[in-house]
Amino acid sequence: MRVLVTGGAGFIGSHIVDELLAGGHEVRVVDSLSPAAHRMHPDYLDHRADYRFEDLNVPGVAVAAVTGVDAVCHQASRVGLGVDFGDVAAYVADNDAATAALLAALHERRYAGRLVLASSMVVYGEGGYRCPDHGRERPGPRREIDLRQGRFEPSCSRCDRDLEPIDIDEDEPLDPRNVYAATKVHQEQLCTAYARVSGAEVVRLRYHNVYGPRMPRDTPYAGVASIFRSAVQAGVAPRVFEDGGQRRDFVHVADVAHANVLALTATGPVGGAFNIASGMPHTLWDMAAALHQAAGSTAAPVVSGDYRLGDVRHITASPRRAREVLGFVARVGLTEGMTRFARDPMRA
Repeated sequence: MRVLVTGGAGFIGSHIVDELLAGGHEVRVVDSLSPAAHRMHPDYLDHRADYRFEDLNVPGVAVAAVTGVDAVCHQASRVGLGVDFGDVAAYVADNDAATAALLAALHERRYAGRLVLASSMVVYGEGGYRCPDHGRERPGPRREIDLRQGRFEPSCSRCDRDLEPIDIDEDEPLDPRNVYAATKVHQEQLCTAYARVSGAEVVRLRYHNVYGPRMPRDTPYAGVASIFRSAVQAGVAPRVFEDGGQRRDFVHVADVAHANVLALTATGPVGGAFNIASGMPHTLWDMAAALHQAAGSTAAPVVSGDYRLGDVRHITASPRRAREVLGFVARVGLTEGMTRFARDPMRA
């Protein structure tokens, strides 16, 4: 099978390329090597792939990229919360416009195969919650006055008690709460619209907190695991925002890459949305402490009390549907993963 992997020189995309090549597939990569993610040419690229270091937004690039492919894996994206709202145009260009260019090219080529999209947990906004007395609740956007006062937990709209976080599934309403999240929702919507008119099958993989080798370091677009790893490596105490109690699901990049390959190579219909998670949530403090211990660092993590208004408090989800439909089961637990990650090569 000949597979196009956009963003295939990046953190997650390069691992997908490696697994596809190991499975005997032909791989074509389009990657702009954006300076926001790449400060130098990656040294881990497998020469067996066909690399095209071009921008999907440049006319003609997407059409040439999709010509003759059997499947498409769309990983190219600007991730993270960025610096501030001033990044909005860059996020829309890299995520929304590039996806539109890819879909227009697929339409021109009358492509009706499988399209696997890298989506994210951020499309949900806050995760699931319940009040012990009043049942399920969907909290509104967090208020800066509460965060400033150290009140980080969402509260019940009827009794004002702190809500208890629960896992959600793929049928939860979408509620993006920052620019990055809004672009990921739009990517999903654009791909779904294309599927309706073309007959293509779209698989939307909603990644949770991905970590592992080749993560970019020292950039505002890096994930929290990368930020903590950079601090540990520099002998600086990782600063854990809020009170460290934020629940996340940390999933190793090898598992995420495998989920993509399962989706690309499935023999039966697998369209729809899937949570790609370990199913074993931990707090940010748990993650920071596990990384600190694995690295043998003398600089223990500290709770800073800082916050970002675009962050959500808790977001964990059930990977049941991915297990039942794709056969995906995460294989790397947090302790093992952080032991590896403490020594993994990072990307400059």
